[in-house]
Amino acid sequence: MHRLRTCAARLRPLTASQAAQTVGQQRPLTVAGVGGTRTFQPIRCYTAPVASEPFLNGTSSNYVEEMYFAWLENPKSVHKSWDVFFRNANAGAPPGSAYQSPLAMSPAGGVAVPQFSSMVAAQPNVEKLVEDHLAVQSLIRAYQVMGHHNAQLDPLGISCVNFDDAPVNTGFQHVGFYGLEESDLDKVFRLPTTTFIGGSESALPLKEIIRRLEMAYCQHIGVEFMFINDLEQCQWIRQKFETPGVMQFTLEEKRTLLARMVRSTRFEEFLQRKWSSEKRFGLEGCESLIPALKTIIDKSSENGVENVIMGMPHRGRLNVLANVIRKELEQIFCQFDSKLEAADEGSGDVKYHLGMYHRRINRVTDRNITLSLVANPSHLEAVDPVVQGKTKAEQFYCGDSDGKRVMSILLHGDAAFAGQGIVYETFHLSDLPSYTTHGTVHVVVNNQIGFTTDPRMARSSPYPTDVARVVNAPIFHVNADDPEAVMYVCNVAAEWRATFHKDVVVDLVCYRRMGHNEMDEPMFTQPLMYKQIKKQKGVLLKYAEKLIAEGAVSRQEYEEEIAKYDKICEEAYARSKDEKILHIKHWLDSPWPGFFTLDGQPKSMSCPSTGLTEENLTHIGGIASSVPVEDFTIHGGLSRILKGRADMVKKRTVDWALGEYMAFGSLLKEGIHVRLSGQDVERGTFSHRHHVLHDQNVDKRTCIPMNHLSPDQAPYTVCNSSLSEYGVLGFELGFAMASPNALVLWEAQFGDFHNTAQCIIDQFICPGQAKWVRQNGIVLLLPHGMEGMGPEHSSARPERFLQMCNDDPDVMPTITEDFAVRQLYDCNWIVVNCSSPANYFHVIRRQILAPFRKPLIVFTPKSLLRHPEARSSFDEMLPGTHFQRVILEDGVAAERPEEVKRLIFCTGKVYYELTKERKNRGMEGTVAIARMEQLSPFPFDLVKAESERYANADLVWCQEEHKNQGYYDYVKPRIRTTIQRAKPVWYAGRDPAAAPATGNKNTHLVEVRRFLDTAFGLDAFKDQQ
Repeated sequence: MHRLRTCAARLRPLTASQAAQTVGQQRPLTVAGVGGTRTFQPIRCYTAPVASEPFLNGTSSNYVEEMYFAWLENPKSVHKSWDVFFRNANAGAPPGSAYQSPLAMSPAGGVAVPQFSSMVAAQPNVEKLVEDHLAVQSLIRAYQVMGHHNAQLDPLGISCVNFDDAPVNTGFQHVGFYGLEESDLDKVFRLPTTTFIGGSESALPLKEIIRRLEMAYCQHIGVEFMFINDLEQCQWIRQKFETPGVMQFTLEEKRTLLARMVRSTRFEEFLQRKWSSEKRFGLEGCESLIPALKTIIDKSSENGVENVIMGMPHRGRLNVLANVIRKELEQIFCQFDSKLEAADEGSGDVKYHLGMYHRRINRVTDRNITLSLVANPSHLEAVDPVVQGKTKAEQFYCGDSDGKRVMSILLHGDAAFAGQGIVYETFHLSDLPSYTTHGTVHVVVNNQIGFTTDPRMARSSPYPTDVARVVNAPIFHVNADDPEAVMYVCNVAAEWRATFHKDVVVDLVCYRRMGHNEMDEPMFTQPLMYKQIKKQKGVLLKYAEKLIAEGAVSRQEYEEEIAKYDKICEEAYARSKDEKILHIKHWLDSPWPGFFTLDGQPKSMSCPSTGLTEENLTHIGGIASSVPVEDFTIHGGLSRILKGRADMVKKRTVDWALGEYMAFGSLLKEGIHVRLSGQDVERGTFSHRHHVLHDQNVDKRTCIPMNHLSPDQAPYTVCNSSLSEYGVLGFELGFAMASPNALVLWEAQFGDFHNTAQCIIDQFICPGQAKWVRQNGIVLLLPHGMEGMGPEHSSARPERFLQMCNDDPDVMPTITEDFAVRQLYDCNWIVVNCSSPANYFHVIRRQILAPFRKPLIVFTPKSLLRHPEARSSFDEMLPGTHFQRVILEDGVAAERPEEVKRLIFCTGKVYYELTKERKNRGMEGTVAIARMEQLSPFPFDLVKAESERYANADLVWCQEEHKNQGYYDYVKPRIRTTIQRAKPVWYAGRDPAAAPATGNKNTHLVEVRRFLDTAFGLDAFKDQQ
């Protein structure tokens, strides 16, 4: 009802003296929807006593208010007298005179008419008033949406941001755009609820409104947030940047900031003095990054964060290691010594790629904090999903379900943030249930150049940070030459993450004082930019002069702070000369306490049996074939599948899906967390897995039977991923880094698609241990097999994985008792192609039971999932059984080996085609077939024994892949080494080809027939001898 009394009073411009008297409360943030007509909670500022209108009392006001809302929707829906009253009230009638008697009832009929006319005649002025207020609201909104266009963000003053010449109508000179005039600048306007520039005032002159908006949005901070479709979040940001006087710092904060700037700047200057001709990718030009990161960490620690995981590119990395993570300076300085001996193991990596793990007390909050910087390759942004995966794992293991104790900070370069697609893939994991880390703080070191490429050639969007808008992350652009603005923005970013648990981006707009590295000449390509940079005064000097001028610090104190840090560096430099050997373990980003011995070695060099008791197998089989939740309706087709599983358990056999169930279930019962991730893994691409059951009658009601094995089991996570390989594989690799006591698997939808994640495979999984002495037990499940499904649904490219194996094809290793385990320990990864469910079961369990961790590449089947012969008996999975690296011939041929004419070695699905063909040809006695289940490390010992057993047989390697693909180029030299090159190793398989498979079904069948004829044609190689 107050609306009626205050409608005119709220919209009428106040004089300056009246404005001074109306110091009201700050408007509330809350939004209320009443029947869809009202947006904001109205402000109750009564300007007229209730008695002014005689009929407005407590009992009638509700009735009148309902009448008023009805009139707003349709003036004809109320009596004529109410229509007149509401029109007069809205037109600004003074209290007491809005009510008019209806003409027929008026005692002096002629009196009411002129009064009514005068009321309505006043309306055009009121309309102008409303228009002016709406114009002011539009102006305020323009600043909130586009103020960042006019912000002074570039320290060099040559901004490369291109807004396509879009006009930004803000400032005094543009008030006419909104229908306001220069004469309105001194008029006082009421402020809408969507701004906080008033502070404690509810109305301001237009001139002051514009001045405050300029201060909030057009200085050294540019805020992009109006694309966020959440009112509470927008209001929160407005309050942080619009409230007058928010950027006030205490003397203590300013002095701390100066000390941090000194350390950041002098560290780089020290390295430049000592090693002027060494690459170090220094931070010169963005020294405020160090206080920025320390501010984010301080504020997060204050909010309860105990563990911060960071990922960053090479620029400024040594400075971050020294001044944020607090790596001992001598450990950094000794890296520059060319006489430093290589590490005791691995091949190592350059100093600006290495990671670090450190637990210390945060001096500002006096709380413990663990900081780790993840090691990464030169492939920019590739580390982003790895950091997120490690963060998710740390949150999982400490029960931090909402990200209050563990968080990630990702640093980016401007060119890479805009150019690398992995940034987008990682952002799209940020809010998915099984991948969210509950908010990441992204800090972009925006040098405004990428190596030699100008931003105008490097991206199509105005800012490098525009990719973050897809997930509604606010973006705070800040001039990095204003350390106080940087510190304020970083505080807000950390608070945003703590409040909303969503991503946020800080864009540090800076410059790069040197070239791409210290040896590079940037004047070739950016002459004008670098002329300006040469003139640019350093940010430390600028800030020190500002504080000295303010009297916050004396020149002597400033110089003492510099001398103190220089002395620390000199002393560390002297100590660094005593470091003779680089110990990579000092640079480990994910230590596994208690898993290895104190000097980092495995606790044993043996692997126990991977078999299970009959009771265990039966119990897990029972769970796999049941629905352990009551009143849960499953799909009819699934009922048949579960019944089929129950029948198999009764017959003591397993197919592929059940073998996998046995492996996962047994590890879960032993307290090992299992996480299976990838596209469509819950059901399985080929509809064989069904680890998540869906109620057919209730939306989103699901059941995971694997989590109902036993009360004290570890949890099982199975999650369909976004349609990304690069991002998701990187994420799972990071998850597997965090602990050795978890089985982490990533499955490709088809093995063919792993190559979009090639960077993670080539830079992290394959050489990770050699470069960074960091073991990882991740498992890649890659569906593979030539089945006439065309070139993109046939091959997981086994040749590529085998080419990257680190064993020597020309050296026969010494066979010892622990040969099989030692081989595993020495290899960089394990590559297998299992042909039986039992062997798959064993290799999965071996991943965890082995005393160390290695990546495991499994080429998984497609047609074998339902092949009647691809079954295993419980007998092959009982205690005492192991993974079989080679499954030897055990048929007729094995009984009389001297009569065997040909020994065929093969791997995977082709075995079943070979045995069927052998049977059809009646050649069981003359051809022996051995399955090589583990391709790398190569089973030299078993291949040697099998070759010697069939001494009279010629040797053939048979594969269904093309000759230049598959396994032939890998196995041939190794088999030859094993038999001391006594015989040739013939090839039976498809001819060389550019594509992995034909797209024509008939051609596919012709090719199969041809290589089977070669494999069993005992005279097939006569001409080649």
